[in-house]
Amino acid sequence: MLQLHNFFRSGTSHRLRIALNLKGLPYDYIAVHLGKEQHLGASFKALNPQGLVPVLVDGDTTLTQSPAIIEWLEECYPTPALLPIDPVDRARVRALAAVVGCDIHPINNRRVLEYLRKTLDCDESAVLAWCATWITTGFDALETLLAKDTRRCDFCFGATPTFADIYLIPQVESARRFKVDLAPYPHIEAIDRACATLPAFQRAAPAVQPDAA
Repeated sequence: MLQLHNFFRSGTSHRLRIALNLKGLPYDYIAVHLGKEQHLGASFKALNPQGLVPVLVDGDTTLTQSPAIIEWLEECYPTPALLPIDPVDRARVRALAAVVGCDIHPINNRRVLEYLRKTLDCDESAVLAWCATWITTGFDALETLLAKDTRRCDFCFGATPTFADIYLIPQVESARRFKVDLAPYPHIEAIDRACATLPAFQRAAPAVQPDAA
């Protein structure tokens, strides 16, 4: 069985849990507590020298970096498809996902925020302002792109979840945690509500993970 080394509140872990659930793939949940810095220990760094979650282990294969792992899942387990068939549509879905994966999440993740707090001596209000700046900048663009897509149904693209939804929903969760007002983003909020009705997203939510207690 697949082994998922992850942390309940990690956005990258959250997105990978969603992808695994949508693919219907069972996995052993192995908690790596970031608050206790278990990701910096020798045993975890033997799996991932970066000391980052998630890590997916499949027998003798160890995979890191959630974008690469999700692409691997799509290639090895193509049903149900999480990318459309048309190459242009695939590029558009990947672009929506990249707004989160490349432009929002990396500068708001834990190690960046810890640097702001501990090295630059930022107080919590400054940290929240930092997070809100980059989340709203990204969400402004996403909301515009979603509004322009006349073919879109309940999700980011089309009528079923894609990579874009897998990336978006954990970022919405993060936005709420960082007290970002989502009222200016009705399309994003509607997608979040649609995804929340699906068991794959429900089971992936941070609050229901075994290490969330």
